Amino acid sequence: MADLIERAQALATESFIASTGPGGQNVNKVATAVQLRLDIFALRLDPPVFHRLKQLAGSRMTARGELVLTARRFRTQEMNRADARERLADLLTEAQKLPEKRAKSRLNRVGKEQRLKGKKLRGAVKAGRGKVSFD
Repeated sequence: MADLIERAQALATESFIASTGPGGQNVNKVATAVQLRLDIFALRLDPPVFHRLKQLAGSRMTARGELVLTARRFRTQEMNRADARERLADLLTEAQKLPEKRAKSRLNRVGKEQRLKGKKLRGAVKAGRGKVSFD
């Protein structure tokens, strides 16, 4: 997994853009926000991992398979750069995790009967909510 993150960070390209937020007049003069771009296809991920990453990335993934992360939380380029790389690592780590399989619930006879009794009771309550006729 560490190898994948290192490879991704080596393939990623960074560009610095004008940022909004804290920094006063400094924001207008210095490009402090970082836009990190990574071609996902260049990573050669396994199909299940690729699909999980695509789902996790959401709108941050372009139609051409490029992952775009913009970091502008901090006032300095270096801190924003570290933030973007950390977020990329977190995203890749999360995509590597296998989803937990759902254990099928097992219900015994008594539980089944109670559930059906409850359904009957709710049905009776709802049936009594109809339009009232005075015939």
